[in-house]
Amino acid sequence: MKKMLITAVIGVLCTYNAISQTFNTVTGTIYNANTAKIISGVTVKIVGTPYLTQSNFNGTFTFTNITDGTYTLQFLKEGYATQQIEFSVKNNTKVDIGSIYLNYQQTEQEASGTIILSDDDLLDDGERSSAYIAGLFQSSKDAYLKAAAYNFSQAWFKVRGYDAAEGTILINGIAMNKIDDGRPQWSNWGGLNDVFKNQDYAHGIQPSENAFGGILGTTNFSTRASEYNKGGKVSFASTNRSYTGRAMVTYASGLTQNNWAFAFSGSSRMAQEGYFEGTLYNAWSGFIAIEKKFNNHHSLNFTAFNGFNSRGKSSPNTQEVYKLKGYKYNSYWGNQNNKIRNSRNKTISEPVVMLSHYYTKNNTFIRTSFSYQKGYVANSRLGYFNAPNPNPTYWKYLPSYYLQYTNPDWEGAFLAQENFLNNGQINWNSLYQINTNSTSARYYLYDDRVDDTNFSANSTITTNLTDYLNLNAGISFSNLTSNRYAKMSDLLGSEKFIDLDQYAIGSAQQNNLNTLNNEIKENDPFQYSYGIHAQLASTFLQVQYTRKKLDAFFAVNFEKVSYQREGYFKNGTYPNNSFGKSAVQNFNNLNTKAGFTYKFSGRHLLAVNVASISNAPTLQKTYRNIRVNNNTVPNLKNEKIRTADITYNFRPQNFNFKVTGFYTDFKNAVETSFFFAEGLRGDEADFVSESVTGISKKHMGIELSATYQLTSSINLIAAGTIGQYTYTNNPVLYLESESFLNENSYFGQSNLKNYRVSGTPQRAYSLGFEYRDPEYWWFQLNGNYLSHNYIDIAPLLRTQNFYLDTDGLPFVDDQTGVEVTPEQLQPLLVQEKFNAVFLMNVVGGKSWKINNTYVGVFASINNALGAIFKSGGFEQSRNANYQQLKQDQQLKNPVFASKYWYGNQASYYLNLYYRF
Repeated sequence: MKKMLITAVIGVLCTYNAISQTFNTVTGTIYNANTAKIISGVTVKIVGTPYLTQSNFNGTFTFTNITDGTYTLQFLKEGYATQQIEFSVKNNTKVDIGSIYLNYQQTEQEASGTIILSDDDLLDDGERSSAYIAGLFQSSKDAYLKAAAYNFSQAWFKVRGYDAAEGTILINGIAMNKIDDGRPQWSNWGGLNDVFKNQDYAHGIQPSENAFGGILGTTNFSTRASEYNKGGKVSFASTNRSYTGRAMVTYASGLTQNNWAFAFSGSSRMAQEGYFEGTLYNAWSGFIAIEKKFNNHHSLNFTAFNGFNSRGKSSPNTQEVYKLKGYKYNSYWGNQNNKIRNSRNKTISEPVVMLSHYYTKNNTFIRTSFSYQKGYVANSRLGYFNAPNPNPTYWKYLPSYYLQYTNPDWEGAFLAQENFLNNGQINWNSLYQINTNSTSARYYLYDDRVDDTNFSANSTITTNLTDYLNLNAGISFSNLTSNRYAKMSDLLGSEKFIDLDQYAIGSAQQNNLNTLNNEIKENDPFQYSYGIHAQLASTFLQVQYTRKKLDAFFAVNFEKVSYQREGYFKNGTYPNNSFGKSAVQNFNNLNTKAGFTYKFSGRHLLAVNVASISNAPTLQKTYRNIRVNNNTVPNLKNEKIRTADITYNFRPQNFNFKVTGFYTDFKNAVETSFFFAEGLRGDEADFVSESVTGISKKHMGIELSATYQLTSSINLIAAGTIGQYTYTNNPVLYLESESFLNENSYFGQSNLKNYRVSGTPQRAYSLGFEYRDPEYWWFQLNGNYLSHNYIDIAPLLRTQNFYLDTDGLPFVDDQTGVEVTPEQLQPLLVQEKFNAVFLMNVVGGKSWKINNTYVGVFASINNALGAIFKSGGFEQSRNANYQQLKQDQQLKNPVFASKYWYGNQASYYLNLYYRF
């Protein structure tokens, strides 16, 4: 009885305690202080408690079951100033904090870093580009993506091994990816970083309100004049990378009393010689935005910008050349009148004007934009006709050429080496002298010119259907008219050039049968001339669902793409299919993606995303040799992509750990290239265009990131990825040239299966230490280890052509006297794996407040230990059969060895700025 009484008393007390304990609720909505737009993904903490959550797509957050007391809310989001608000609750109350406004706060590291990498991405037409990395700087703050952007990118790292074309870049909703290769032209807005800092970024296949997006991510730059903080900035920079000096000025008025807003920016970057020899750099950029806010619902914004950029390219070289001339050597230039003159310059000027209308009412936002872009891209090249090759690294000018025979010519090799060491650049004076003694130019400088006119329109709507359902939808259209031709830019002292193909015979010599033996003057089109008419229309629909424990989304996209070539020249080799309009190439794509995030608590989250993508082949991959004929790649199909990722995020106090596993399967991919090959069909040689169709690839791996706030000033950072990107089938290879037309162009399967995809380290690790002092100075030290980077293999060397003689039978090995076996082929075809590299980076800065203005300095040193490393490279296809390649590889310095690019050794960046 006594036990029962005690139990009853305890039960009554517990019941009373439960009844008397109060639980309260706090909620609020978070906005951008400049734009008044809601901000999702803001981390909200109740300081000193385990409570933690994130704002949803409505910008709202909610905490429940809070005991009575006074607390402090802390709002954290990268790129925004941290804010704290105190509140009190008691007696089962629901407290609505109301609207919380966060101020955008870009760090100088982000602004400066973007400037550096977005320019280095232009170095060589995407051959060794860090791809989408420049787009990750200001808008993605995950520790792993930061490491990819700031630390891994100097080794031309690609996130998940994806090409830049897999990411979607938008400006005010207008897609900026080029139709040629699907990649954005970063230099169109290069040097305008201060006004291209307002971004919405969705990583990978996460949902985006601006577009369906690509598997690498979606970035939308907003240039609304009213979104910029009122004030200005002047900065000066010095570096030893692409350019050596830069000056920039930016000013924004903010929204005035009569509801107008203005913003402008301008910059100039220059270098007499960049990091690599002979790489001149000249660029200027200008931007203006004007906005009129008519009322609380309607606003109209005008934007215009242009980024003129002209810079000298640097050459890939064989190891023999690097050993003789060093790792900064560049064969593309020479001195003329004591000035550097580069034969390969890339010049871009593609100004853009945009008009955008914004409508906001209640929970609905509509943006409609129109864009007009007209400009050119010109890539210069040194041409020659019935004359010695002017390239100082031409294989017959190097020592290896004299040592490839049974009886090597040691004297010839010595003289070639001495000549190359002493005169290893283009001899411009000699070219002029030869031309003055010729009736037609033997040497000439010309531009591969692309003149584009592009009109685009886009409209998107975002609206809340209910408190937990959000709808995003959009429609876009783009129309491109393009003229493409070779433009004679300099006859180098001659008066004319007869437009003939020196490698052809008979009527095939005529580059244009409509104008025989055409005499070319400076600024005339020659060699090839054609137009492109292309259209792209797409629409997307996306629904997002959010509740306390579960967020989910589903998106669908339909896209229609069409291309048509119109030849303006009637090419002598292809007289029947080079002149006039081609058939229209149409491609339709249906894409879907979906995902969910389950929140076990505010500190434990699990996210899963899947997508099924169909990509139309780009213009570059649709036509076999678009400059001279209408032929399309055989068996052309849409590329199919299936991808999925799963992420676990653990965020206890002062610690953030995230791990992501990803898997992507590519089908029906196409790769194209152009080169000179010997040993085709046994003993033929020709300049060919190569198309490899039906390629399958698999990209899989793990991404890790962790940050630990050791003290209020010290932060420890770790990030890394372990990836494996491989070819998973043996695709079909076709060649096209004067010798291989129609049925002769089929070269069978290329045995690529299990080879590694090139162009990026597949494993990368970073460990960093950051210190931020209360006196507004800071520094960060990062050690980075990158490995598993592979050379780009030559598909032609993996076909039957490699081991079959002219009679269709395998070659007879000169050592064994019997037919070559597959086992004998493999040692010659092993894919080169580059050495791993350790890169140490140091960055830091200091700022001072003077009245209401700020003065600051930012500095960085990349590869501080001066490591020498290969950042990329490719096998040459010149030796296209077993006998030739075996003989070449037996040499100490193969004549047609692989060519490489090397990364920068120690480089610095110093920036001084004044904000007012």
